Amino acid sequence: MTTIAVLGNGRVGGNLATALTQAGHEVTVADRTPGAAADAARTAQIIINATPGTGSLDRLVALREELRDKILVDVSNATVDGPDGLPADLIYPGSSLAEQLQEALPETHVVKTLNTMLFPVMTAPATLTQTPTAFLSGDDPQAKQTVGELLTDLGWHKEWITDLGGIQTARATEAAILFVPHMIRSSGFTPFAISITR
Repeated sequence: MTTIAVLGNGRVGGNLATALTQAGHEVTVADRTPGAAADAARTAQIIINATPGTGSLDRLVALREELRDKILVDVSNATVDGPDGLPADLIYPGSSLAEQLQEALPETHVVKTLNTMLFPVMTAPATLTQTPTAFLSGDDPQAKQTVGELLTDLGWHKEWITDLGGIQTARATEAAILFVPHMIRSSGFTPFAISITR
């Protein structure tokens, strides 16, 4: 059993928290009340960032001490929304939220994953008609292995998980968010994920 703090109690955070609890982990969900994120992060082994990407950097830098030597799983995408509320552009072009977090929190092990799919797929990948891919980006191999094991608890088969390499590879998966508005306009909010087929 792992102690996990989920920062963000929206659809993404709530979905992950429920599934991880059902998998046998001890999960705390931090809402926006003052001090909740710090309290949750302080006692957790793994922290999941499911906060809106527009404000994630500031929120997490404020938790520098609580995140020291911890694994930070970043599932958010930092985007500028268009008039329809869907992602229209990247906040960190030529970089990524994950890279910004790793640079600002050098004593934290940042791992980017689960950001290339609609949120229901994160915890139910087998429900898609074709095999999805979950990507891992991060500089610490042990942290990525730990996160990979967490993904298997969420229903991801090992062969569905692809380690892309260092944290800089997160800019590729974060850029995939630009597919999302076009897919939604084309097919509605039907669950989908980016998949690499060989």
